[in-house]
Amino acid sequence: MKRSRARALGQHFLKNPRILNKIVRTIRPQASDLIIEIGPGKGALTLPLVAKAGHVIAIEKDRTLAASLQKKDFPNLTVLEADILKVDFIKLLEKEAWEAVKLVGNLPYSISSPLLFRIIGEKGLFSECIFLFQKEFAERICAQPGTKKYAPLSILFQIHFSTKFHFLVPPDSFSPPPRVESALISLRKREKPLFQLEDEAFLRFLKKAFQHRRKTLYNNLIRIQYPPSLLREAFQKFGIVNSIRPEQLTISQLVNLYQFLGEKSKKVKNP
Repeated sequence: MKRSRARALGQHFLKNPRILNKIVRTIRPQASDLIIEIGPGKGALTLPLVAKAGHVIAIEKDRTLAASLQKKDFPNLTVLEADILKVDFIKLLEKEAWEAVKLVGNLPYSISSPLLFRIIGEKGLFSECIFLFQKEFAERICAQPGTKKYAPLSILFQIHFSTKFHFLVPPDSFSPPPRVESALISLRKREKPLFQLEDEAFLRFLKKAFQHRRKTLYNNLIRIQYPPSLLREAFQKFGIVNSIRPEQLTISQLVNLYQFLGEKSKKVKNP
């Protein structure tokens, strides 16, 4: 049996009015806001946002759903038929001047990671992001040190955004119901990042540090070919024991370690 277009795209439409109202309250649409909605589907969230926001740009990949929304006659609603991963946000927003630009949506798992990495790369464009993710993915973004979900993505986002886990959404709130729970989180851009770093280089370091979670941080960093003597010096300087695992370190400890190892490595290469 041929799957429907919506199912092929991994779309699960919210149908629970109570949950929709909670999401709208979390988004807090204002007349001074431009809201970009990803995957509006049938417009269950779009229309409440249009009623309160200054302008809503709804970006829908499904041609039939986009055409249906384009028939809605609202002066502050723009519907674009496009793949969100291919949208040029800079071009889209170049003529817009709003007090706040909020990016919102109920996101399928398949685009969650690539979209978030795009947001990191263009973080200056958005004041806040409010997303409905699969529960496990949402927990990873908001995870704190010492937990199993704490990972490079958690760290990178929390440097630039204040993350908040709002509430769970059960499968029966959707049509068709997904096989997993979902969760709403918000990412509010900090006025200043916690640390000034080159994101891509720091992320490469984090991926190596967390590459083998069952191994200690020391053993993972040895694999990057840091000299053992340099690692011992760094660990002693920051009071890190050799038996510690990467998820046990705070963001500050990881940044300090990264910067120290980077500076020392440069001196070794360029005495």
